[in-house]
This record gives sequence, C-alpha cells and structure tokens, in this order.
Amino acid sequence: MTPPIRYPAPLTPGCRIVVTAPSAGVTAPLHRRLDLALGHLRAQGFIVEEGRCLRDNRQGASAPAAERAAELMASLLRDDVDAVFPPWGGELAIELLDRLDWTALGRARPKWLIGYSDTSTLLLALTLRLGWASAHGPCLMDLVPGQDDLLTASALASLAAAPGTAIVQQQSARWQRQWTDFAVDPGVVYRLTEPTQWRCLNRSGSVEASGRLIGGCIDTLMHLAGSVHADLPAFVARCAGDGALLYLENAEMSPTALVRALHQLRWAGWFDGLAGLMIGRSAAPDAADDTALHCADALAGVLAALHCPVLADVDIGHQPPQLMLVNGALATLRWQADGVGSLTQRLI
Repeated sequence: MTPPIRYPAPLTPGCRIVVTAPSAGVTAPLHRRLDLALGHLRAQGFIVEEGRCLRDNRQGASAPAAERAAELMASLLRDDVDAVFPPWGGELAIELLDRLDWTALGRARPKWLIGYSDTSTLLLALTLRLGWASAHGPCLMDLVPGQDDLLTASALASLAAAPGTAIVQQQSARWQRQWTDFAVDPGVVYRLTEPTQWRCLNRSGSVEASGRLIGGCIDTLMHLAGSVHADLPAFVARCAGDGALLYLENAEMSPTALVRALHQLRWAGWFDGLAGLMIGRSAAPDAADDTALHCADALAGVLAALHCPVLADVDIGHQPPQLMLVNGALATLRWQADGVGSLTQRLI
C-alpha cells in the first residue's frame, strides 16, 4: 500500500514565505548575504515575511528551543503561509521535534519546508509522521542574484510544478570544493571547479531504479533512527507498490565515524527493501594517509553488498550544486555506465 503523500500547493509568485531559523541563525556579518537572498525572493514575486528567530545566533541556535519551535509551529499552521525557508541548517533542529504539536500539524494545510543539512531533521519527520512532501535542496542563503548554476537556478521551479508533471534533473557538469566566506563577499555565487562523476558501488552496467524519495543528512538523521520521528522501515513497507529511494549525504563525519553511522542505520533497518540508495558527495575531510580508511572505502565496506543499486558522489548536500529532492515524490533514477545520471520526479 503506497503511503498517501500530501503535497503543498505549487510555490508560485504571490505565495507567502516565512523565513525563520529553526536551527542556526544569521549573525550580523552575514546580514548582507541574507538581505540579498530575501530581496531575490521578493524580486521573483513572493511575499516574504521575516520571523523573530532569524538574525542572531547564540549557543548554537537562533533562539532558545521553545521560541524556535513556537515560531515554526505558528508558521506551519497559518493558512496564509505557503512555505517556510530556514536560512540554512545548523546543529540543533533535533530540539524542536518533541516540542511540535504533531496532531495539530496533521490537521493543517501542508506547507513547503525547504533546505538541507540540519533542516533535513525536520523534513524527514514531516514526511514520515504526517505524509507531507518536503523539499531537500539548496538553502535560502544559496539563492542569491546571479546564481546561474542550472540545478540551483531551477530549484524553486521544481516546487511550482503542477501535480503529476515530470521534473527532470540532470547531474551537474562540475561541483564546488571550496566555499567563500559570505561576510567577505556577500554576493558570491558557486565556483564550480571539479568534474562531476556519479559512480555505482555495486553494479558494472547501467542502473535504473524507481521509488518514493526519502532521506537527508546522515550526520543528523542517524540520531533519529528507531524513534517515533523516523520510522523509515514502516515508510518503505508502505511503499512496497512503488518502491523507495533513500538518499544520504555526509557533512562532517570522518570515514570511521561514517562507518559507525551506516552500521547504525543498517541495524535500524534503513537499508532493507530499498529500490535504490543515493549517497551525496562527502564534505568531510578525507584521510590524508594512504594507510588510513578513506571515505570511498567506508561507503563500499558497508553498502556494496546491498541488493539494491548504490550510487555515490551524487549531487546532494554540502558540496554544491545539488538536486531538489521532494521527499515522498515518485522518482526514477537513471545512471549510465559512463557516469551520466538523471532523476525524474512526479509529485503524485
């Protein structure tokens, strides 16, 4: 039985977007970058409303957990709000999960929640607990004027698509290894220097896999496994008719920490019954010593034996650009043996 997915209304000009930081906020040196991103949304015709939990960051977050939870709840319950954009991720979104009124949210009209990194803590819970589609992709601070990478420039267009429309995204040509400090250059856009090469860990030929998308940042999601907020095995079981495509990306974990996290998810049943698994480029420092464990070896050691195809170095996560992945959407992943990949999604 396929789980019912509730899609927010298409995000089009005239829609109201609340910008609040449920995890890390934006300090004063970065306000110029934030203002550019907010102005860019307004220039596209969106009504943009700033929350109180946004332009500060103390003790690792924009505000105390109770205040962040209250503002996020209020935004998600409002009938005149169509989307909530955190400025970026952080580390403490997990503090909000037990403070949200999930019963009230279940009665509300779905809203788009958009971002990646620690934001995926909330995205995953919304989809698994409520059946709300949620959007894992570029964060607000990436969406500034002049950002001309094709995947990033079309990210919001994916959320404006009519139900059932095919949303086709091709792998990027190049990706960005180094970030520029937004405080030094507030208007900087991606500097894509490295050739993109998706690769398959356990197939020698071409790959095609279909299923409902679900996933996020392994650094944060590993802590949700086995909880009421992340019953992913139940989601996969309900997707038996369509299949399930899981995606994960590593932000900061060393290769050895990554091995431990992957085994934790394996024991929690996250890899059982999948139609496919996508792993994003790792943003964490890799081992410098040839005798040490490297990220590629860490992935292969745990995942190469899975029965489903496993693609690595996909356009997901902290080394942009990245795909806009709609949790709950029905998707088809294609990869050719020469390294060319694509993802087609339908919001059905």
